[in-house]
Amino acid sequence: MARVAEPTATATVGAALREAIYDRILRAVLEHRLPPGTKLVEDRLAELFDTSRAQVRDVLARLANEGLVQTFPNRGAFIAAPTVEQTREVFEARRLIEPALVRRLIARRDPAAGDALREIVAEEQRARAKQDRPTMVRLSGEFHIRLAGCAGNRMLERSMRELASLTVLAIFLYDAPHATACREDEHELLVAAIEARRGERAVALMLEHLDHIESSLDLTPRRDAPVDLAAALGAS
Repeated sequence: MARVAEPTATATVGAALREAIYDRILRAVLEHRLPPGTKLVEDRLAELFDTSRAQVRDVLARLANEGLVQTFPNRGAFIAAPTVEQTREVFEARRLIEPALVRRLIARRDPAAGDALREIVAEEQRARAKQDRPTMVRLSGEFHIRLAGCAGNRMLERSMRELASLTVLAIFLYDAPHATACREDEHELLVAAIEARRGERAVALMLEHLDHIESSLDLTPRRDAPVDLAAALGAS
């Protein structure tokens, strides 16, 4: 029987580097340090991470596959900027997926899941006490991603990672100035319902939570005023 070749040390190091670059970019997006529309220049990223453009290109392709980066011919790669319609679709998808994740998680009866979720809730509380909004926004997204991971379905976890990240980008674009990432007790109440295995209560809390996030956004369709060409071009 032929022996399967093990990955070389170089390949392993390359994969680890790509994962580190991916994590750094994702964290910057989740903390609103890379706003929607930011151009990701391959040469500059390769310089910052002391690597090749090929490595950077692989990471950008992964981010594009997850919907966090948009690429345009002859223009390059940019952090995605969800439209109003896309943002509404994100929340529609979340309302379909997350109740299923909650039910699946409760059915697994995994006590470690509650501990993992409470760990993020505690981090959120510390960030809120410091009024550290970027960290609060990031942890809000990570809470939902971790919940999906604890539910034990990798396909749903992948979908949730994309949806949570797109939600963070939408918050950057459409959030009301006074709004916070989430109401401070909602994640804690949700974890308590999951630990108590109160399925319908947990689902109701999740849906209410998503409603609160979406309602904090200004998703009124933008209507730009028509441009007066004569005035713009100085025609008499």
